Amino acid sequence: MIATIFQIVLWIWFLGAVVTYRFGKVHLVDGEGFKSMECFALGLYSAGLAAYYLLMPAGRFILAGILVLWAVVQFLCHWRYTIFGVSEQKLKGYNECFRGTLRIFPESETRLVPDLYHIVLHVLILVNLVLCLVYLNE
Repeated sequence: MIATIFQIVLWIWFLGAVVTYRFGKVHLVDGEGFKSMECFALGLYSAGLAAYYLLMPAGRFILAGILVLWAVVQFLCHWRYTIFGVSEQKLKGYNECFRGTLRIFPESETRLVPDLYHIVLHVLILVNLVLCLVYLNE
């Protein structure tokens, strides 16, 4: 049951990368639309969820694989630059792309600092991956 709740929360949270989440003056994330890579990723995750519930036990491995791929992509796009540093050009582009989004940590002139949306997204991906792996043997 807990895995299902986190799966739904991740799906709803990531939907914001497709449709935009803005609540009054609070700008959480810009959606890239239904013809975007984000929509493709949401579709892939949705297919993984369908496999998880319809193709037991193989579906759990399928979903785990999708979550691992997603986590690696997010690391390469965000955390690698936060941890190991970033070029001036990449940092400028990243900060421009996510300018105005809700942040818990301020932008940096030397490090890539993910906004709140991406921090929560990454935590949800990791929680879902851990839960998926925990339930692999059930």
